[in-house]
Parts: sequence; C-alpha cells; structure tokens
Amino acid sequence: MARKPVSLRDVAAVAGVSASTASRVLNGQGRVSDATRQRIVEAAERLDFQPNALARSLVSGRSHTIGVLAVNAPGAFVMPVLTGATTRLGEHDLSALIYDSHLDRDLLAATVRKLRARRIDGLLVLGDGSRSGMRSVSEGFAVPVVYAYGVSDDAQDASFLHDGRLAGQIAGEHLLSLGRRRIAHITAWDYDLSARARAEGLSSALDAAGVELVLGHPLHGDWSRQWGVRAAQELLASGAPFDAVFCGNDEIALGVYSVLRDAGLRVPGDVALVGMDNMSGMLGHADTLLTTIDPRLNALGAAAADYLVAAIDGGPYEGGLHSVPCTLVLGESTALDPAA
Repeated sequence: MARKPVSLRDVAAVAGVSASTASRVLNGQGRVSDATRQRIVEAAERLDFQPNALARSLVSGRSHTIGVLAVNAPGAFVMPVLTGATTRLGEHDLSALIYDSHLDRDLLAATVRKLRARRIDGLLVLGDGSRSGMRSVSEGFAVPVVYAYGVSDDAQDASFLHDGRLAGQIAGEHLLSLGRRRIAHITAWDYDLSARARAEGLSSALDAAGVELVLGHPLHGDWSRQWGVRAAQELLASGAPFDAVFCGNDEIALGVYSVLRDAGLRVPGDVALVGMDNMSGMLGHADTLLTTIDPRLNALGAAAADYLVAAIDGGPYEGGLHSVPCTLVLGESTALDPAA
C-alpha cells in the first residue's frame, strides 16, 4: 500500500499548534515565538513534509514557474547555458517551462504570445550567441525578463554574456607572459560582436605591452576550421615573422595548427597557439592539445537565472550588459617545453 503523504495538519499536530500557525511559519509569515517556530520547523523536517505546490502558489500568489524561451535550444553552445540555468532554477525550487523557437521568428512571436498568457513568475530568454542583437520580447510581460547568451536590442533589458573583451585580454597576456612578441590574430568578421570584443581585448593587452599586432590588423573570415587553414596559409605567404597566434575560436585554431605542422613549424616551440570556447572540455573530452579560453557557459546560464530569481524577489534590475568572466585553460599548444 502506498504511503499517505504527510499533510500540514500532521506537522501541526506533532508541533502542537494549529494548522494555520504551521502554514504561516512554513511560508515565512506571521509572528510566533522562536521556540514555536523551531518546533514547527523540526516537525516538518522529521516528517519530511513536502508542501503542495498548488497550495504554495495560492498562498504566495506565485506559480513558482519560470518561462525559458530558447532561440535555438539544440545549439552546441546554447545547451550548456540552458543546463546551467535550469539546474540553478531547480536549486531555487522553481520549475522551468521550456520552449524552443528553432530559429523561426514566427514561432518565436507565437511562443511569446503563449507565454504572456501563462502564469509565470519570470522569463529567461536564451539567445544563440553574441553574433548579433536579440529582439526584445519584454513588452507585455508584467514579470521580470532576463536575456542570456545574447544581447537584447533594448537597453532597458538585462542581458548576460561571457566577457569577450576579457577573453582577448587573457589570451594576449598569456602569450606575452611566454615571451611572445610577434602575435597574429585570426578570427571572424568584426561585424560579429564576439569577434570584435575578442579582438579589442587582445589589442588592449598588446597596447599595454607596447607590442604591435602582426600585419597590423586581424585576419577576418568566418568561424570555420577551413578559414583557419586558409588564414594560416595567407599568414605564412605574407612573410611576416610571427611566434604566436590567438584564434577567435577552437575550430579556427585547429585549422591553423594543421597548417603550421605541415609547414614544419613546431607548436609551441616556433609558434604558440591559443583558441577560444574550450570545445573539448564542453564536450567532456580529455583533449589537452589546445590552450583555450573557456567562456563558462554553464556559469553564464546560472548567473542569469540567479539574477532573474533575485529580481522576482524584489531585488535590483539593471538594464544593459552583464558580463561573466572567462578563464584560461592551459594546453599543449602553449606548453613551456621548447621541444614540444
């Protein structure tokens, strides 16, 4: 026979108080003595009392449900953000109502209308990266809306993104610390917000050290490994001496690595190489080939969720960009062993 769930009346009986008093205490309301409060809490813990979600909703006026709207949930870089956000919402004892627009603008608009009609306490919108601005969907919601892994086109919205400028700065400072002074940069076109931020960060690190970027400018293309191959070939053909390359992502870095090896150059003996994204770590692989910058996408999702929960509870809500720090992950491509 299934065990009968513990009720609020059971807790009240064990604590020797009325059900209404037990309810107020467990919902953080009402004034009672410390001793009475302690008896009620201990009784609830001893009986493993689990409040009914519907009852909690009626008492608090909240649904304890957060809407999560992803622009492209299956995306390789979106999934860690989604995981970090929903895990943190669970830690706050909140349910997540997840929708995915599959990069379809019409579906996105229809889903927004649907979410406006739902009883949610807040909305978390997940973008598909920082390549372009996200269209704000905040209008019409009476609850806080927070954006993650993308930047809303409305400056009044709070948007969370990894700190791309810091990523470029970290990469530059790491290469400079190794004694490298002829540093090239291969990345995507600078109309991409991520590429631009990383290039600006690298430039700030080099400027502070009085070092000029090889060729005087980054080599711009797309985010593919194929572009890394072509750019590395172009860099070699230019005849410009270089002893390090910061690549806009790990795919580009792997393309560059293959060309350098084929050209008989040692990595990192002749050329140190830094990528961005920590793809092997994200995929759970034990590949230590590349030194890379980890955007900490799981932490990004968690930070956005924390901010949303705090705003729901009456905390401050500040529009604009909220940056989450990146970290350096050391690999063989900048190892100190000169024979590597």
